[in-house]
Amino acid sequence: MTQTETRDAAGSQAAIGQQAVHFSFYKLRPAWYQLEASERRRIAKDFISLLARWDERLLMVSYSLVGIRADCDIMLWKAAESVDEIHELGLEIASSGIGSYLDTVYAYLSLTKRSIYVREHQHEGQEGTRLRIAPVGAKYLFVYPFVKTRPWYKLPLEERQAMMNDHIRVGHKYPRVRLNTTYSFGLDDQEFVLAFETDYPSDFLDLVMELRESETSQYTERDTPIFTCIKAEGAGLLPSLGVS
Repeated sequence: MTQTETRDAAGSQAAIGQQAVHFSFYKLRPAWYQLEASERRRIAKDFISLLARWDERLLMVSYSLVGIRADCDIMLWKAAESVDEIHELGLEIASSGIGSYLDTVYAYLSLTKRSIYVREHQHEGQEGTRLRIAPVGAKYLFVYPFVKTRPWYKLPLEERQAMMNDHIRVGHKYPRVRLNTTYSFGLDDQEFVLAFETDYPSDFLDLVMELRESETSQYTERDTPIFTCIKAEGAGLLPSLGVS
């Protein structure tokens, strides 16, 4: 693809709704749990109201990781029309009542983009052809940053396509797992952020095990940390904030 074609493709994607996507993982500080229960409840409810207001402006889903990982308690998955909106939301959270009790332990910024490898057997809403994030409402979300090795990019496109065809074939064997791939080249430390939605963790485990045996796996440089997130929205997020 020439530079002109690349610019034209990028412009076309932006014109039809390319989104900025952000995954923010927070850990509640010990001082949060030292507050009186009534004060903690008041601040937590204000935080949930803040999220509800922003949910009218951009797509946002909240998740709990309490008891799952030691280093984070909640995660917000956001998709906006611009990076500026994500920044604005971050500023509001930081200046809110709960802001001084939250540590951002991980944050991943990316954009939606059409995959160059999805060429055959396309269908409506297929992963790799979507420019809009559309969560299916599954209970679990598995998230991780992803980086390929430099030798991958030196391979001819035809070789990469052949390996990705097999990769896609394996993915189709697990229809109860929905993949959301977003791109971070030049925006963040990783190249991709992968987010898998499912109600069946065992399906995701089997998918990942099978993909480890694929040829593309030898070109993986990094695919950690991996986060298992459990959907917790609205008042359902209160227990994860230490509020009964």
